[in-house]
Amino acid sequence: MPTEVILPKVDMDMATGQISRWFAEEGARVKKGDVLFEIETDKAAMEIDAPASGVLRDVSGKEGVDIAVGAAVAWIYADDEAYGADVAATKQDKAPISPPVGEMSAKPTEGGAAQPTSHSVTPPSALPSLPPLGISPTRGEIGQSPSAGRATPLARRLAREAGLALASIAGTGPHGRVVKADVDAAIAGGGAQAAPAAKAPAGAPAPAVKAMSDDQVLKLFEQGSYDLVPHDNMRKTIARRLVEAKTTIPHFYLTLDCELDALLALRTQINAAAPVKKTDKGDAPAYKLSVNDMVIKAMAMALKAVPDANASWTESAMVKHKHADVGVAVSIPGGLITPIIRKADEKTLSTISNEMKDLASRARSRKLKPEEYQGGTTAVSNLGMFGIKDFAAVINPPHATILAVGAGEERAVVKNGEIKIATVMSVTLSTDHRAVDGALGAELLVAFKRLIENPMGMLV
Repeated sequence: MPTEVILPKVDMDMATGQISRWFAEEGARVKKGDVLFEIETDKAAMEIDAPASGVLRDVSGKEGVDIAVGAAVAWIYADDEAYGADVAATKQDKAPISPPVGEMSAKPTEGGAAQPTSHSVTPPSALPSLPPLGISPTRGEIGQSPSAGRATPLARRLAREAGLALASIAGTGPHGRVVKADVDAAIAGGGAQAAPAAKAPAGAPAPAVKAMSDDQVLKLFEQGSYDLVPHDNMRKTIARRLVEAKTTIPHFYLTLDCELDALLALRTQINAAAPVKKTDKGDAPAYKLSVNDMVIKAMAMALKAVPDANASWTESAMVKHKHADVGVAVSIPGGLITPIIRKADEKTLSTISNEMKDLASRARSRKLKPEEYQGGTTAVSNLGMFGIKDFAAVINPPHATILAVGAGEERAVVKNGEIKIATVMSVTLSTDHRAVDGALGAELLVAFKRLIENPMGMLV
């Protein structure tokens, strides 16, 4: 039987992906393990290998188009398999087997990860008596209304979130099925009838206020006075996660000033003592510490000193972490990503510095592996290089804290009744108040300040 090639789930937040490039064309002969196509997710570019050897047929996954995770994008026919009607006639009574989403693996563009796995299944063209591709009585679809059966799962979810009745949306998919584009068009045009709202029980909280629709926003501006730049996957994911974080996490903020003079002096000493190594570009220091490297180390050590704050919230239990894994916000074209320094409390400053340079470089070229930016126990966001004095960052689940770091600047401070000049940096800790309350957050921030103002403590 021909082997189905699906769009795999290569990121925990991935619901759809785009094929940025095919490496094989329709009718091409491929070998198992050959790179078939490249997926562009919101955070990385991943190469997907052929799950079998044979001839590539029925290539339906188009480049640059959103495709649902788990959807078939092509089929591979073995050399001894017929293609077309003869094959269809022998397989009409065989049901397709859909692999669970997430069971295919992928490797980043630079290679090194496992190859995707897949199952041999009957192509849709061989089953004319079955419903259109994607409609099956699988989890969550048994017992649904007829209108639900004529829409893709993604279209149903989008219609539900927008308060639209599926029955009033004209479908342009196979057999009149409602697809994502139909829902988007209905939302933009205001042509779909709102689904009847269920009567809320007495005392129930008021429904959340919906954001303005695209059409409502654009009507406020004169036509021709703007350009529309479609959101890419990264911007969509950032927007979704920010809304999720601010609506589900009760944020609490604490701000503290830290004097930097001792840290800056120690940093200068350490960098001056760095050994020289030979590189392709000539001799270079083995490391060059930044203030941010020392902030990462101080935050990790503070979490170890205040272990109750090194936690994540779940509805059933508090997750107490044994290591301090610090995510660091890195700005990349179109958004940001937070690569993680694992066990930062145990690493030297030079190791943190070199790891951070490598992670940031690969983040900007979208070459990070998912395990390099997923998870972590806290995060640091530093806008000091832009001269920002202070700000409050949004927590990135499953973290319970994030530290926003402002610029170090000379300020007048009072010491022993005298006014002196000191280099001061303002930091703001955002906490998930369910996991880290005010007193615990203050204890963590004081521990951080102590390390920043007495930086020798980070070397022992």
